[in-house]
Amino acid sequence: LRSHCGARSRNAKMAADLGELLVPYMPTIRVPRTGDRVFKSECAFSYDSPESEGGLYVCMNTFLGFGREHVERHYRKTGQSVYMLLKRHVKEVRGAAGGAISRRRNGRVFLDLELNRDFNGDEYECEDEAKLVIFPDHFEIPLPNIEELPALVTIACDAALNAASAYKKQESDSWDEEIQVSKHARSLRQQDNGVRIPPSGWKCQKCEMRENLWLNLTDGAVLCGKWFFDGAGGNGHALDHYKDTNFPLAVKLDNITADGADIYSFDEEEAVLDPHISEHLQHFGIDMLQMQQNGTENDNTESVRPRVSEWEVIQESGMKLKEVYGSGFTGIKNLGNSCYLGTTMQVLFSIPEFQRAYVGNLQRIYDYSPLDPTTDFSTQMAKLGHGLLSGLYSKPPMKSELIEQVMREEYKHQSKGISPKMFKAMVSKGHPEFSSNRQQDAHEFFLHLINLVERNSAGSENPSDVFRYLVEERVQCCQTQKVCYNQKVDYLMQLPAPMEAASNREELIAYEAKRREAEENMRAPPEPVRARIPFTACLQAFTEPENVPDFWSSALQAKSAGVKTSRFASFPEYLVVQIKKFTFGVDWVPKKLDLSIDVPDFLDLSRLRGTGLQAGEEELPDLTPPIVLPEDTRGKDHFQVSPDIDESAAMQLAEMGFPLEACRKAVYYTGNMGPEMAFNWIIAHMEEPDFAEPLALPSFMEPGPSMASLGLAATPLDNQPPEESIAILTSMGFPRRHTVQALKATNNNLERALDWIFTHPEREEEEEEEPSYELFAFISHMGASTMSGRYVCHIKKEGRWVIFNDHKVCLSERPPKDLGYIYFYRRLSSC
Repeated sequence: LRSHCGARSRNAKMAADLGELLVPYMPTIRVPRTGDRVFKSECAFSYDSPESEGGLYVCMNTFLGFGREHVERHYRKTGQSVYMLLKRHVKEVRGAAGGAISRRRNGRVFLDLELNRDFNGDEYECEDEAKLVIFPDHFEIPLPNIEELPALVTIACDAALNAASAYKKQESDSWDEEIQVSKHARSLRQQDNGVRIPPSGWKCQKCEMRENLWLNLTDGAVLCGKWFFDGAGGNGHALDHYKDTNFPLAVKLDNITADGADIYSFDEEEAVLDPHISEHLQHFGIDMLQMQQNGTENDNTESVRPRVSEWEVIQESGMKLKEVYGSGFTGIKNLGNSCYLGTTMQVLFSIPEFQRAYVGNLQRIYDYSPLDPTTDFSTQMAKLGHGLLSGLYSKPPMKSELIEQVMREEYKHQSKGISPKMFKAMVSKGHPEFSSNRQQDAHEFFLHLINLVERNSAGSENPSDVFRYLVEERVQCCQTQKVCYNQKVDYLMQLPAPMEAASNREELIAYEAKRREAEENMRAPPEPVRARIPFTACLQAFTEPENVPDFWSSALQAKSAGVKTSRFASFPEYLVVQIKKFTFGVDWVPKKLDLSIDVPDFLDLSRLRGTGLQAGEEELPDLTPPIVLPEDTRGKDHFQVSPDIDESAAMQLAEMGFPLEACRKAVYYTGNMGPEMAFNWIIAHMEEPDFAEPLALPSFMEPGPSMASLGLAATPLDNQPPEESIAILTSMGFPRRHTVQALKATNNNLERALDWIFTHPEREEEEEEEPSYELFAFISHMGASTMSGRYVCHIKKEGRWVIFNDHKVCLSERPPKDLGYIYFYRRLSSC
């Protein structure tokens, strides 16, 4: 009895001591509320988890998770002292003979976590452990400890332990889950106006936009979406159309598949569902049912054979590939349709400039990260880069483990890899496609990421500059034969795949005849034939003249037929080449061209170098299109140019803080080409004394403003940089040619041009240097559409090709360079 009473007395004293110990920290301990994300499966700065040796520390105030190497930083920055240390012990269960017992035996498992390992079979035992840790002395209190802890602390700990992890919560709160059925879906009345939408060639009915186009489900109008500050989107004509008509629903044209489509309700101001979308699209000639039927046929008949072969060849199936480990050989786990992200990031972090910008500046980025590093772009890029390059998450198995696996004939891939959940949540936030759990186009994700890098590199090294180059566009008026030259920035070269240039054309024609005959006689289709297209034919197709619809000829002062050709005005350090493999059939079914291209290891682009105005060519006059009113308010002898201004575009710019009159002038002087063009005009003219003055219009008899006089050309970058800007930089000792190139590459922004000069040292005799490149990586797609299937990538490291197939990283035996989708070339330096 005395012993029992003594134990109770000691427990009471311990409880009192713990209560006193925690009193100073009670104001900082919070109970998770609805909406709080509890990061208890992954560190904010690394890929440490409760399964890591040091466990994971969860802040009891912010609920952010930190590995052992990073928790001290958070304590020093915030002064937060109380953390919950979570550990999950995972071990293989063995029988008496040393073999594994084929069942799962769980000990104390109370953490609501996703396991970070790939458990093949029920051969593991899990046991969870939780403690409260008080910094800076690292005083530990085992949990659960109901009797000894204050009630508030007990409630907070229980709530944190039982809360869904941040990633499970994000999945349940994802963009896909949130959208509701539109109130207009069932009552939508569609106009019988005979509109039929073709499967390609779309353009906004009110401007030149050919991307981000939306089909209004009431009248079939095809119009562009809203423009955003990052350069994405359009000119907002779809929204303007709704304001004029009150037609509420629109569907995004390039995302229509057999599984559904992206639908937006202007009235409800959010993405919505339409249970009758198939019927509504059928009204305009888009047959989703036919897409589904064709997809089913492709999956269940022999027509799928080339795709099966493609999967085998690209993944190098059937070969005994040797796994590799260590720095630069870490895999990225597939979260489910996330391989487009994994392959793109593997390639980017094989480039020294990206390694230096993020991993090389890791400590500085971490030290200056915001209080919530999970949403900071630079922090998460540095974390991902370090995870891939450190080798910490790509360690070979112990020799004893390999011997045992060989004895049991159960050799399994040992690559652990890293899970990009936090990174994906950050880069896809607010993006309706990348934030979903659907497969996406790796090409579109690459451009999206470059856009994010640009936006988050202000005042620091911008690694995406290695992809940046200038395109020289030559447009010729077919009637007058006069020409104009413009320049625009690009990051990726899109190469056509001309099927008519296939080297096995006769074989393809014979196959097509046999296929049609088999179809007519209801016989099995013949063995498919893959088109073999020379890479030189793709380059030739790239240089072919392209018709320019609605070309306005300044020589004729009217619209005329025009043709455009493109060349390189400058060459990037890293050339990205996308093969245009995807198209739509006449039935709107997404179609991937089955082709093989002999992509070279070395590429010389000398013949694609721009030339500028040539001897004997006559330039088109440097004039803007005049807009004439039938009546002149200033007099009968003159016609005044109408202030035909897209007020919605002007208001978008004014919302950024620019003077309204300046915004109206910007929109007017850029020919109502949208906010993005007008924004560039504002940046180029904001230092002028009359910047905010009202628009002064010339009469029709007066000479109108030329493009050059406005500091503007057909695109934001085709004007010669201002002499005063050139003078400022040349006065610092930089060569004039290098200065002009820097200003053109940065849209005449002095500060950015100076950064560009330092990060792009001038090459001697650059104009004569051969633009030669060597292939170092390529991303391949398997499947019938970019919205389905899978991606893998091959990267050349240390002279050997390596295949990155999700978390598995192996030496490649037969890199399928002819079946790639996106190719990455490194520029060779001249000796």
